Amino acid sequence: MGSVTLCSVSCKDFSNKVLGSGKEGDRDTLNEKLIHKEKVPVLLNKWDSLQRNQLHFVVDSLHPISVKQQKRNLKDSLRRAFDAHPKHIYLTFDDGPLIGSAAIDSLAKEKNIKVSVFLIGKHANMSKGRKRDLEKYENNPLIACYNHSYTHANNQYSRFYNNAEKAFADFEKNEKDLNLKHKIVRLPGRNIWMYDDVRKIDLKNGSTTADMLHKNGYRIFGWDVEWRLNSITGVPVQPQEATLSHIHNFMNNKSSMVPNNVVFLMHDDMFQTKKGQQELSALIDALKKDGYQFEFMQDYPIKY
Repeated sequence: MGSVTLCSVSCKDFSNKVLGSGKEGDRDTLNEKLIHKEKVPVLLNKWDSLQRNQLHFVVDSLHPISVKQQKRNLKDSLRRAFDAHPKHIYLTFDDGPLIGSAAIDSLAKEKNIKVSVFLIGKHANMSKGRKRDLEKYENNPLIACYNHSYTHANNQYSRFYNNAEKAFADFEKNEKDLNLKHKIVRLPGRNIWMYDDVRKIDLKNGSTTADMLHKNGYRIFGWDVEWRLNSITGVPVQPQEATLSHIHNFMNNKSSMVPNNVVFLMHDDMFQTKKGQQELSALIDALKKDGYQFEFMQDYPIKY
């Protein structure tokens, strides 16, 4: 029958210490190694290896199963294994503080869920009202504040990223001005991911700035699913049901950046109307009903 080589395991470490005849210190050291080994994200490692075609498949001549079918079988098996673990959703709101911030703050408290906001310093300094909104975010333990630049590139993204040093300074200014605690960034106008050994670029214009940020200790996160509402009327551009289905598809197919972790992008001003707030409340209730766990971006990704 078909077989697959996932990894090789050495037996050299399984000495008589495992049987209890070693010294106490040796046993403690071994226990620490085993505990560390348990934390290794085995499922994710296998999934990544499969996605990158790093696994070696062998076709048995007696009971031949094609390599393509073996890959499909393994992928289905891994999906079922992931399904046995929790489903993590990251609600992220860009461009605050703005006119929808107070509603976002209230909904986080009402629903008792974790929320991530990517903030713009220029907006925070527009008025006393925006500064009060920022203070609400800062004082709400259910809300984590991150960096979305000071100027939002003045909405001239290509020009902004063409000068990477100036763009980098804009993020630094925002971190200092807003007293941000986490070195976590989302680039305006770009769906760029750069953290650990992950580097995913949507548009090359922006990659140099992202590289500079990453080299200076920042983690950069994009998004998997985006939801848009008309900020004036609160009417969804994409119906709530379709957006919810999109999230489910990413979760069930394991097609998000990391399986079982879906980063969901919205924008602050979408929720300035009662209609928009009701839509968001209903979507949160639906996600809760489906067993999703709400997480902060600082804990991304949760691995298995």
